[in-house]
Amino acid sequence: MEVFPLLLVLSVWWSRTWDLANADSIIHIGAIFDESAKKDDEVFRTAVGDLNQNEEILQTEKITFSVTFVDGSNPFQAVQEACELMNQGILALVSSIGCTSAGSLQSLADAMHIPHLFIQRSTAGTPRSGCGLTRSNRNDDYTLSVRPPVYLNDVILRVVTEYAWQKFIIFYDSEYDIRGIQEFLDKVSQQGMDVALQKVENNINKMITTLFDTLRIEELNRYRDTLRRAILVMNPATAKSFITEVVETNLVAFDCHWIIINEEINDVDVQELVRRSIGRLTIIRQTFPVPQNISQRCFRGNHRISSTLCDPKDPFAQNMEISNLYIYDTVLLLANAFHKKLEDRKWHSMASLSCIRKNSKPWQGGRSMLETIKKGGVSGLTGELEFGENGGNPNVHFEILGTNYGEELGRGVRKLGCWNPVTGLNGSLTDKKLENNMRGVVLRVVTVLEEPFVMVSENVLGKPKKYQGFSIDVLDALSNYLGFNYEIYVAPDHKYGSPQEDGTWNGLVGELVFKRADIGISALTITPDRENVVDFTTRYMDYSVGVLLRRAEKTVDMFACLAPFDLSLWACIAGTVLLVGLLVYLLNWLNPPRLQMGSMTSTTLYNSMWFVYGSFVQQGGEVPYTTLATRMMMGAWWLFALIVISSYTANLAAFLTITRIETSIQSLQDLSKQTDIPYGTVLDSAVYEHVRMKGMNPFERDSMYSQMWRMIHRSNGSENNVLESQAGIQKVKYGNYAFVWDAAVLEYVAINDPDCSFYTIGNTVADRGYGIALQHGSPYRDVFSQRYQPSLPQFHKCWQKTRDFWIRSEGFY
Repeated sequence: MEVFPLLLVLSVWWSRTWDLANADSIIHIGAIFDESAKKDDEVFRTAVGDLNQNEEILQTEKITFSVTFVDGSNPFQAVQEACELMNQGILALVSSIGCTSAGSLQSLADAMHIPHLFIQRSTAGTPRSGCGLTRSNRNDDYTLSVRPPVYLNDVILRVVTEYAWQKFIIFYDSEYDIRGIQEFLDKVSQQGMDVALQKVENNINKMITTLFDTLRIEELNRYRDTLRRAILVMNPATAKSFITEVVETNLVAFDCHWIIINEEINDVDVQELVRRSIGRLTIIRQTFPVPQNISQRCFRGNHRISSTLCDPKDPFAQNMEISNLYIYDTVLLLANAFHKKLEDRKWHSMASLSCIRKNSKPWQGGRSMLETIKKGGVSGLTGELEFGENGGNPNVHFEILGTNYGEELGRGVRKLGCWNPVTGLNGSLTDKKLENNMRGVVLRVVTVLEEPFVMVSENVLGKPKKYQGFSIDVLDALSNYLGFNYEIYVAPDHKYGSPQEDGTWNGLVGELVFKRADIGISALTITPDRENVVDFTTRYMDYSVGVLLRRAEKTVDMFACLAPFDLSLWACIAGTVLLVGLLVYLLNWLNPPRLQMGSMTSTTLYNSMWFVYGSFVQQGGEVPYTTLATRMMMGAWWLFALIVISSYTANLAAFLTITRIETSIQSLQDLSKQTDIPYGTVLDSAVYEHVRMKGMNPFERDSMYSQMWRMIHRSNGSENNVLESQAGIQKVKYGNYAFVWDAAVLEYVAINDPDCSFYTIGNTVADRGYGIALQHGSPYRDVFSQRYQPSLPQFHKCWQKTRDFWIRSEGFY
C-alpha cells in the first residue's frame, strides 16, 4: 500500500532531474553505488529532490546527477564507470561501495582532482572492517571518508574490560574480514585473556550438528563452558539464526552473557534478538542524536528532511541502513558547499575530463572545491557531519544496550552507557553475578523418586503432583531465600545416571549433561565420575552404605520352657535322677533303717525314685532314712539340685524377657564373609561403582569389598542385582536376599514398613555425601553452596528429630 506512492514520487523526481541534467545545469554530481544497494540510490534521489525544493540553500540553481551501479568486488569496472561520469562533467563523486573498489576510486580521484566522498558499506549488514585507504600528508588526497573510522576494536576492548572477562569466544560470519579486529585480539592477548575464534557458516544447523557428532562428551562440556561468554560479530539476520539454533539445541544455559556488536542493528533487530536469546545480552550499535522536540525532528537548520526518512515510525525509515543516512547527509553537505562557492563568486565550471588520454589535465577547480567541502559542516540525519585534517569524519557515537539475566518473554532492554572516541565510555558496566536475587528465574529440576529424599503424591481431583522429602525441603529453602521458581520432573528412565558405551550419560546426570535441566536433586551422591561431567554443591548430608535384611519370623513353641538347657543336658539330668534313686534303694536294702512306730513308708525302689525326683524339684515330704550313708548322699544330691534349679531359673528368665534377632550378620564384614544369603545392589548405580572401585582398584583395594564384589558381580551383575531400588526392597521382603544401598534410604524403609519385617546394618564411616547436581560450570553452584551451608546443623538436627519420631512411633527402643 505504501510502496506505490513512493515509486510514483521517485519517478517524478527521476524525470525532473533527468530533464535538468539535459539542461545546461552548472551543478552536476556523479554517484557510484554497489549493485546490491538499491536503497542507496533511492535515498540519494530523495536527498536531491529535497534540496532542489529548498530555495534557501541553492536558490535558483538545481542539482543534477548521474548514477551508475557496479560490482563492488570489481575495481576495474568501478574505475571505468567513474571515468564515464568524469567525462560527462561532475563537481564531485559520491560512492557507496566496499573496500575492494574504494582504493581504485581514491587513486583516480587524486589523479583527476575530483572531490570523492566515500561512504563505506559492508555486505548484508555485516560489521565493517577498516578499508586501509592510503593517505598522504600532501594536498593531493581528494577522498573524504564520510563514515567515521571503524572503532569496533576500541569499543569491544573497553566493554570487555569493564565486564572483567578473562575467557570468551568470538563468533563471526562468513562475510566478515576477521583482520578487522586484529588490534583487539593483540591487546587482549597482551592482557592474558583467553580468546577463541570460530567462523559461523551459512548453514548454521549443519555446523551445530557436526559439533555434536564430532566432539566427545568431555569436549562438548568444555565447549559449552566457553559459550557462557561470547562476542558475536555478524549481521543481525545471522545473529538471530545462530542464537535460535544454540538455544534450541541446549548449547547455552541461562547464565550465559553474550555481546553483539554491529553498527547496523536497528530497534526491530534488538527486540528480536532479545526475544530469541536467554541469559544476559549486551548490544553495541552506532547511534545518532535525535532532537527532543518532535516538531523539530525533521528540521536541520534551514533544511527540511523528508518525513519518510526522519520519522522513526515510518516503515521506510525503520529499515534504513547507516550508509543510507550518510548518503543523505553527503548530498546535504555538497549542497551547502555549492551554496558557499556561489556566494563567494569563486565558482569553477565543470570540465569534461578524460581518463584515457595520457596528456589529460586534472580539474583546475578541484582543490578549491575540496577545501570548501572540508571546511563546511552540516547537521543531518547522522548528527554533525564534518571532516578533520586527515579527511575523515570524527563524529561517531555508540550506545550500549543490555538486558538482565531472565528467561521470561518481553524482558526489558535498557541503555547501559554510551561511547565516543573523545570522552570514551559514559556509564557503568558490571557483569553482575547471580547472588541473592534470582527473582524471575525459572529453573528446570530433574529428580528420581527415592524415599525419603523425593516422594510424590499422585493427582487428586485434577490437582498437580506434589513432591516432598528431604531433598525437596532443601530445594524449597533455597527457592524461598533466593527467589527463584522451579519446574520439577522425573528422569525419563528413572535412573541416577551412568556412562554408556558411546561416552554419553543416561538418567538424571544425562539430563544435566545435555542441558535439558538446570538442577538435579534426589538421593544423589557425589562421586568422581559424576564430577567429571556435572558440578556439585557442597554436601548437605553424609552418606554411607547400608544393608537391608529380613527379620526372622517369630513362632509360638510349647516347649520353650526347655530352651534354657540343651537336650543333652536334660538327658543327663534325667539319668542322674534314676541313678541316685537306685543308689538310695540299694543303701537302704543293704542297711535297712529303723522305722518309727506307726510309719507306713516302705523302702521300695519306687519310693526311692519318687523321693529323689521330689527333692530335685523341691516337692514332697521327708522320708525317714536314718542311715548315715543315705543322709550323706542325699545332702550332696540336694546341693546339686539347688545349683541346677538356680541356673535354669536364671536362664529361663533371660530367655523370656530378652527378644532379639539371632543372626550371624551384624556388619558389612559379616555379610561379605557368608554365602548363604545372596546380596546385591542397583546395577550401574553409585553403590555398584563404589563397591567395584573399592574391590578392584589396586591403589585402594579392600578385602571386604573384594569379597562383596565377587558376589555382586556374578554373571556380570545380572544374577544378584536389580534395576531399581524398589525391586531390591521387594526382593528382600519376599525372598532370601540382602539389599546393599544408601543407609538413610534403608533406615527409612525399615522404620516405615507396616509389617516390621526389615532390619538394617550400616557402615559408620561416611566417606561421601549427598549434593545438588548442576550443569558443568553452572553459576548456581557457589550461590547454592553458600546459602544452605549455614543451615546444615539445623538440617541434621531436623533429620535426627524426624528419625527419632519414626522410631518411637513404630515401637523401637
